[in-house]
Amino acid sequence: MSRRPLIAGNWKMYLTKDEAVQLASSIASSCRGIDDRDVMLAPPSIFLQAVSESVRDSPVMVAGQNVCWESEGAFTGEISPVMLKNAGAAMVILGHSERRHIFHESDELVNKRLLGALRFDLIPILCIGETLDQREEEQTFAVLEQQLAKGFADVCLEDAEKVLIAYEPVWAIGTGKTATREQAQDAHYFVRGVLSGLYEKKLADKVRILYGGSVKPDNIDSLMAEPDIDGALVGGAALQSESFDRIIHFSK
Repeated sequence: MSRRPLIAGNWKMYLTKDEAVQLASSIASSCRGIDDRDVMLAPPSIFLQAVSESVRDSPVMVAGQNVCWESEGAFTGEISPVMLKNAGAAMVILGHSERRHIFHESDELVNKRLLGALRFDLIPILCIGETLDQREEEQTFAVLEQQLAKGFADVCLEDAEKVLIAYEPVWAIGTGKTATREQAQDAHYFVRGVLSGLYEKKLADKVRILYGGSVKPDNIDSLMAEPDIDGALVGGAALQSESFDRIIHFSK
């Protein structure tokens, strides 16, 4: 089954407002005329509105880096799905390894956020991945299966079809290390199999699975040549217009 690729840039906690607008505008210009792949930017939440306006007349989508599960309330420091949508976001990243390991977000909390995003018509990108210790102890598949099962808890078939998954081995994020194309493909193939078990093969064949972990201009083509890799969640290389432009314009 042919799945439409998505190249997503996660800007994390970088850039000033002026830098964010300039970068977004540059990326939007380079994406004009693209019709065979999707592009998404996830700026810091404080810049969402400005970035959304910068890419308004382009194919580029905007996403939040996290979201609360309620539309409003006494949740100091959180951002609601309504607020994200109001600022121009169509998607949201959930369960990123930095949220899991630095801020100790559990699978259950990630699931709560995912259900909230779906309830308010935000497209979630659910991040999963193993640590170096877990990989060396041959626990990769067990970790991925648990994160998927708990992340998709109480998600109906119709909603599950809307979710994207990003496989991001924790040991490859910001380290300069990248899973080999074979390691990445094996993980993506396994994830698709787990989805078949949780739901059905038809859904598993539809869901887009991105690779995240030191994606760069010099490895994007080989990664995207793998049959189960449907795009990339890009960190550092998404902060430079030239490098992200090359990644966006990957060739198989």
